[in-house]
Amino acid sequence: MSDPLYRKELLRLAADANGAGRLPDPHATGAAFNPSCGDRVTVYLSLAGDRIGEIAHETKACVLAQASASILGRTLKGARGSDITRLRAEVGAMLEAGAPTPASPFDAYGLFEGAAEFRSRHRCVLLPIEAVLNALNASDPHAAWR
Repeated sequence: MSDPLYRKELLRLAADANGAGRLPDPHATGAAFNPSCGDRVTVYLSLAGDRIGEIAHETKACVLAQASASILGRTLKGARGSDITRLRAEVGAMLEAGAPTPASPFDAYGLFEGAAEFRSRHRCVLLPIEAVLNALNASDPHAAWR
C-alpha cells in the first residue's frame, strides 16, 4: 500500500492494539477527545514512584490514533512524566516541522512521517500522548511533567 497515512506497519500496530483494555485499579485515568473527527482515547496508568508501571487504553478512534496508542502500550512502561512531555514535543515537531523521529524506545513514531503533510491528522497521532499527560496531570497537578 503506497498511501503515506496507512502504511502496512501502521495498520499492523493498530491491529496489535498493545495495551488495549483497562487496568483493574489504576492510579490515574486520563482522556483526550478530538471533536473534529470524534476520536476518543482513555488511558489508565499504574504509577511506580515517578515512573509509569503499567498502561492500558481504550481507543475508539481512527487507525492513526489506534497505532499511536499501541506504541504507547508497548513502550511506556518505565517512562517518567518528563519523557512523555518530551515525546509530545518531539512528535509534534516531527509532524509540524520535519524534525527527527523521537529516539528509542519511541522511534516507532517515525512511521507517522507520512502524516506530516495532512495537518488535520496530526491531532490523531498526538491524542493518546495527550491522554497520558492528562492522566499524569490528574494524578498530581503540581508535578514536573506539566
